[in-house]
Amino acid sequence: MNPSEPHDDVAPIEKQILQPPAPKTAPVAGDNGKEETNAGPSSQSQADPFSTPYGSSPRDSVNGSTSDSQTGSASGSHSRNQPASASSSGLYLPNGEKYFRSRRIKKGEIERPWLEKRDPKEKWVTIIPIIGILVGLGVAGVLIWEGLRAVSQHKYCQVLDEDFSRGLNNKIWTKEVEVGGYGNGQFEMTTNSNENVFIENGRLVIKPTIQDRRLIEKDTVVDLRGHGCTGPRWTDCVTGTNTTNGTIVNPVKSGRINTKLGASIKFGRIEVVAKLPEGDWLWPAIWMLPKKGVYGEWPRSGEIDIMESRGNNYTFGQGGNNIVSSALHFGPNSDNDGWWRNNVKHKVLHTTYSDDFYTFGVEWSEKYIFTYIGTRLMQVMYTHFDEPFWDYGRFPISDANGTRFQNPWAYKNSNTAPFDEDFYLILNVAVGGTNGWFKDGKSGKPWVDTSPTARRDFWQTRDQWYPTWRERGRMEVKSVKMWQQAGYNGCF
Repeated sequence: MNPSEPHDDVAPIEKQILQPPAPKTAPVAGDNGKEETNAGPSSQSQADPFSTPYGSSPRDSVNGSTSDSQTGSASGSHSRNQPASASSSGLYLPNGEKYFRSRRIKKGEIERPWLEKRDPKEKWVTIIPIIGILVGLGVAGVLIWEGLRAVSQHKYCQVLDEDFSRGLNNKIWTKEVEVGGYGNGQFEMTTNSNENVFIENGRLVIKPTIQDRRLIEKDTVVDLRGHGCTGPRWTDCVTGTNTTNGTIVNPVKSGRINTKLGASIKFGRIEVVAKLPEGDWLWPAIWMLPKKGVYGEWPRSGEIDIMESRGNNYTFGQGGNNIVSSALHFGPNSDNDGWWRNNVKHKVLHTTYSDDFYTFGVEWSEKYIFTYIGTRLMQVMYTHFDEPFWDYGRFPISDANGTRFQNPWAYKNSNTAPFDEDFYLILNVAVGGTNGWFKDGKSGKPWVDTSPTARRDFWQTRDQWYPTWRERGRMEVKSVKMWQQAGYNGCF
């Protein structure tokens, strides 16, 4: 369009939309001497191609040429079949095709020559991992087979199968009667009465009860000699109350029974199905002692703790009735006990051992001993007899007085001693004690172990601990089974 030419006041709509505005150019002198302006589609001074959707593309601007769409706009018409040089989906090629028709690749539009001719090496990408998997499975199978071969498969003879359906068999079980605290300063007096050990609904029950107040509040002497005392020492059978110095008789009564007379094993297995008591300062245990003690006094002849626990709830500082532990006791004297070498705890999840019955077991052979809960796969404490217990215990050369220790098992020349003799089973519920099982200052412990009035201090706080016993403060035993390993005690 020439600026000197007349034009309509209102251009047609098509012109307004499709015709780009004419750029302003500087006057140029023509042949006739008059000033002329350069305007039109062929002019090199083009309008900004980005000023309108129908302007020239940046590509055309760089090349110095105009697009086809501008050629026909001077006459006021625009070819609708002529595509624009640029769009939101890509650039047009000279032949009318455009790059990137879509951002998504449609199936069938892309050539895949690798499908027609495969690389011969490609198969190894699959073959090599398969070979690796097969080799791995083979190695795992060999390891499992070797492991099973290494596991001892013992033959057993059943020694005891007790479900208490016929009561407590006194030819098998003995109720212990003592007041001496069993070497731990325990607070209970064990009795042979049905108050503390009895059968209820086909289950053995060991229940601690409160002591008679008259035996505590007045000067009293309790002498069990000739009245069923089972302890070997005078202090195991005699105790008393002295209101002057603050000593009292055992503040509680409880039960402790054993199979010393009726069932013992030298290597084998034991399983006890029991529910543990709930109550502060209760100390339930399932454990074993040697029948003869050929190596000397405790712990020279050994002790096997299948299970020990505490009746306090889970908030107790040392762990309550949600935790059990297993250990072996052995050593030259009571001050040098190697139990710390294999003491192991096991915590039950989201419940306690007072909520249900659990199987507490031990398997014991010439080469190893382990305890378990539920099944043999759930092991708690495992000790392999791969060195003499004198070396395993890491004992000092001498005691505090400078007396040199002697190895009590040296003459046996065995890695199994002292756990190579007959052992019997014990079930009991102890209460308190001064041996450190309940540590001083933990969770409101009402006595101090070294105090001469520890029993009295415990008794005076009975309003705090006794109510915690009333609902489930007893051990219930559903069954006891013992097996003797073949090769010993007449088992073949």
